[in-house]
Amino acid sequence: MGIRAVSELILVRHGQASFGKASYDKLSEKGVEQVKILSRHWQDVGEQFDHVYSGTLLRQKETANELLSLVKGAPTASVENPAFNEYNGDPLMRVYLRDHAAGEGFDTPFSWPIKDERLFQTVFEAACAKWIQGELEPSAEENNFEYWQDFQSRVYTAIDEIMAKHGSGSRVLISTSGGVIAMVLQRVLQFPDQAVITTNWMVRNSSVSRVKYGQGKVSLTQFNSLPHLERSGLQEMITYR
Repeated sequence: MGIRAVSELILVRHGQASFGKASYDKLSEKGVEQVKILSRHWQDVGEQFDHVYSGTLLRQKETANELLSLVKGAPTASVENPAFNEYNGDPLMRVYLRDHAAGEGFDTPFSWPIKDERLFQTVFEAACAKWIQGELEPSAEENNFEYWQDFQSRVYTAIDEIMAKHGSGSRVLISTSGGVIAMVLQRVLQFPDQAVITTNWMVRNSSVSRVKYGQGKVSLTQFNSLPHLERSGLQEMITYR
């Protein structure tokens, strides 16, 4: 009996989105270029993939579209799965600002949306800490709120289903977001919940992470890699948001 081939998930974080614009959920011009450079790099080194998935968010689908030429069978679009969508940070921040911000020393009146990146990050980190601890409780109007355990469950389930469906040496490309990638790493490495969000902040736009699976094992082989941007003249293309 032959040894069953090891398969691979290749997770790509979407290119830079449009922070501070009317619609965040769209690649910026820089975001599009980041992914185009990744596509050219992969073409140069001969990368090919058997399947391509994305979430249903526009920035994820736009990223996948730039990589379709690398997928066997010439697909015209990625297979969309909402389980690969990023968690929605807006309701987390709204609940936090309403119920917790004053008690944690935030006495600044906030305009919404928060457009200052440093202030946004500070409030977001505080809100996520409460979210993970189960201390955010949405009101009836906040029907787009997702509990931490539900986010964790949907990502775990989606990844397990992908690995069960695509074996025998498959190479599966997934266009998704930083929070999902961090949660996949938790699924593989079993690190604490608090480390998921810390890892999320580290994931750079258009970065590549790889997970090998098969023969009863799952292993992280690459995280947050930017081989296409870490070269002379392209450092200004490296972004986190």
